Amino acid sequence: MKNPAVYIMTNKRNGALYTGVTSNLIQRIFQHKNGITKGFTHRYNCKQLVYYELFADMERAILREKQIKAGSRKQKLKLIESINPEWFDLYESIL
Repeated sequence: MKNPAVYIMTNKRNGALYTGVTSNLIQRIFQHKNGITKGFTHRYNCKQLVYYELFADMERAILREKQIKAGSRKQKLKLIESINPEWFDLYESIL
């Protein structure tokens, strides 16, 4: 099932941040958590899903990802804390 989403992963509160886009959020986060995906999240041990947005189509999700990535770190922290002030791992909430 396709469900376009933008998401932010971290290794700890105020730690490394990774912003990504996917058509299957559950599967993609599972891959990050289990080290299946190599690259930034693997290298910095980003296994906590702290932010996500769902979209009706991939085009809008990609545009939003670019918008978030173009923002400052401060803006990303504010975005995360607007919906997840305690920096909980949201993975269980999407299952």
